[in-house]
Amino acid sequence: MNTKSFMKRSTASLSVMALVATMGIAAPAFAQEAPQAAENEDSGAIVVTARKREEDLLKTPVTLSVLTSQELEKRAVVSVADLAANTPGFSINNNASGRADRSFQQIILRGFTPSGVLSTTTSMFIDGVAVASPSMLNSVGTPERVEVLKGPQSAYFGRNTFAGAINIVNKTPGDEWSGAVTAMVGTRKNYRLRAEIEGPIVGDMLTFRLTGDRWAKDGSWKNAYDGGTLGDQQSTSGSLLIVAKPTDRLKIKAFGFYAEDKDGVAANTRLNAQDVTTAANYLDSTGTLILKGQSNCTLTGDVDGLKGGATISLPYFCGVTPGLVNPVSSNTLKDSFITNYLASPRGRILSPSQGTQDYGLFRKSYHLHTTLDYELSDALSVSLLAGYNNEHWSQFSDLDGYDTTALPNPFGGPGSRSYFDFPFLVEREQLDHSFEGRVNYEFGPLSGVVGASLLDAKVRSDLGGGNGALGISSFPTASGFDRAKTFGAFFGTTFEATDALSLSIEGRYQIDTLYAYVGPAGLTLTDSTYLPAGTYAADSLLTKRTYKNFLPRAIVNYQINPDLMVYASAAKGVNPGSFSTGIINQSATVQQAAKAAGITLSVDPEKVTNFEMGVKGRALDGKATFTFAGYYAKWRDQINQILVIVANPTPLNPNNQTFVSGNANSGSVDLYGIEGDVSLRVNDLIKLAASGAINLSDIKRFSGRAISQLTGVFDFSGKEQPLASKYSATAMVEFGGDIRGVEDGTWFARTDWNYKSGVWSNQANVVRTPDRHVVNFRAGIGKGNTSLELFVTNVFNNKNYTSIADNFTFTPTFGRTAYNSALLVGLPELRTAGIQAKVKF
Repeated sequence: MNTKSFMKRSTASLSVMALVATMGIAAPAFAQEAPQAAENEDSGAIVVTARKREEDLLKTPVTLSVLTSQELEKRAVVSVADLAANTPGFSINNNASGRADRSFQQIILRGFTPSGVLSTTTSMFIDGVAVASPSMLNSVGTPERVEVLKGPQSAYFGRNTFAGAINIVNKTPGDEWSGAVTAMVGTRKNYRLRAEIEGPIVGDMLTFRLTGDRWAKDGSWKNAYDGGTLGDQQSTSGSLLIVAKPTDRLKIKAFGFYAEDKDGVAANTRLNAQDVTTAANYLDSTGTLILKGQSNCTLTGDVDGLKGGATISLPYFCGVTPGLVNPVSSNTLKDSFITNYLASPRGRILSPSQGTQDYGLFRKSYHLHTTLDYELSDALSVSLLAGYNNEHWSQFSDLDGYDTTALPNPFGGPGSRSYFDFPFLVEREQLDHSFEGRVNYEFGPLSGVVGASLLDAKVRSDLGGGNGALGISSFPTASGFDRAKTFGAFFGTTFEATDALSLSIEGRYQIDTLYAYVGPAGLTLTDSTYLPAGTYAADSLLTKRTYKNFLPRAIVNYQINPDLMVYASAAKGVNPGSFSTGIINQSATVQQAAKAAGITLSVDPEKVTNFEMGVKGRALDGKATFTFAGYYAKWRDQINQILVIVANPTPLNPNNQTFVSGNANSGSVDLYGIEGDVSLRVNDLIKLAASGAINLSDIKRFSGRAISQLTGVFDFSGKEQPLASKYSATAMVEFGGDIRGVEDGTWFARTDWNYKSGVWSNQANVVRTPDRHVVNFRAGIGKGNTSLELFVTNVFNNKNYTSIADNFTFTPTFGRTAYNSALLVGLPELRTAGIQAKVKF
């Protein structure tokens, strides 16, 4: 049997279902294909492109979940955070940068938690073309489906697919005019207006699809500082897809979008370990209480974070994080100090007109790609892809994160406020382009693909702020470009040994060349700890490294019967190395402290070896579908971010601390788990689906000086990965059918339950967030091309935190920044109700 051919459904035996049940995970599930079991009316198949060719999801020997356009709509998925909430084993970390917003968002699959703010272990693609960041999901107007591939995907998708890949697949426009207009309004000023139209330009030879989308909401949390809201978000996007089919054998697609995000202050807050008062040391109870401390334990830390050093007792948090006792607040006053600071171009990579004009995030994204598919013969076809991304954003935040107007600023003067405050600007620009060419072939029992690809990406940033003289003595500092060029030659060959047994060998030879450039201000080094002392010209090459790796994957799959397939695979993946160039701008004392802590200027690639086994199929005459997988992964040479806090006293501030972070290959982790999906179309009225994942981790080796300083833990063996849920699940019940007596009348009502277990704040596993259960409800009626829906999200108003990170309590003299003294937590969207109308034409 050719595994690329779709086979008609037939009844699987009940013994198969019994076998699945004995795996102990019948309630959890993995792929979300159930409600679209009839996506292809003839075969009941959902088509995926996990191996660079179209295959039936249930006959593809790769672990992946799929959300089709119908499910994306019914689950109201408009962002990567929504996608993660609806996909077990998938988490989003959006507060690694000291705030919980959409600027730095990290995808975490199966517990492969990136080590630093700019690190990634999973990449996103549109139609197989790389895109710049996860935020671009909501810029693709009503995609046909979203594929979440888990496990190393390096053989086909290349760079930064160490833990997996996410591929957004566009809808192909038809040759008849059609379209839709969708309008939604809800509580807290939620609204969405989306329009889409498609049709012929020149018959079926040239067609197009045009979309426009505007979505916005007020945040769920009141800002105690000024009564405004925290967590406001707004996104505007437009996309155009043009498809040309000059001949039956040639298809050309051109796709592009423009997106603009404009968000307010993030919905996050700090849980402070100790009281903050107006006393001289900001701690004694003799002063007025500003923030109530919430510590529930005392940790025995180490003064230097080095084993054998002097111990210190530090109040902190243990177990499950406590609830909020302090008002959620953030300084958001836009006075002349802030206005002048944001209007200044000094030290910035973006012009003031491109940057944010207030507290919050302002981002613009552009994406273009073209694909060409040409059938040379029935056995050979050629595909060419080219893509371009341009994304830049500017984010301005109140880094201290509370109302500090009662605390005097000891460093006041011209250009600074009279009270303590710590406004902070971060900006980033990313440019990349990619090319890929491949040949697909099929010769008898042999089929597969061979090709080559190139990705060239550049990124630079600036940051700065504080409680000093903004725009007078305090300015942002722009970094130089970091550049990564990745060339890969790849292949995949499947051999149909018998009608039931297939063997696949895949691989990629990859060359990663990383470059770091001097910033626009140039650089003078007086210390040779990391690089030779001397003067380095602006924009000159600072350092360069090249890494070469071969990344294989082998798969064996066996089609037991037309409705049941089992598979096993072994794969290797590589995440490219990186640089710690930020440390060379520091003083000799700080550089030497960083080196003593293990920070290296360049780090080698991290590697993973992954083993999987899975089963996929249908049962009960095609009414039930199921997919299950188990995996074991060995993550070696793990790149970890190391934070070093060095005393750097000044005449004005004897408690001044310098924070410096860098990377090192300082970790080793084993990850293993099971993932599964069960779905059932009970009858024409009832549909059921459930998905779940158990993602376990076992740290073998890790070093983190700041964590050891706080906790006194130096042996992390046996601990679990932070920021990733061990248990996650979804469940859905949907009722629906025709409305009796109404021509073309339909109705539905569904409830979705999403569950994520709590996540640790760090590798010492001292404190974690509570488990999170979210129930969403949606119901609607339709007649012909018109539909009306009512929805309620977070029905039970779950307020548990969405993210967590070790952080600091900021006071005017920075007396509590020598060690972690607070937790930064992300606040969830609270109950939202609304109504949505859609008209198709």
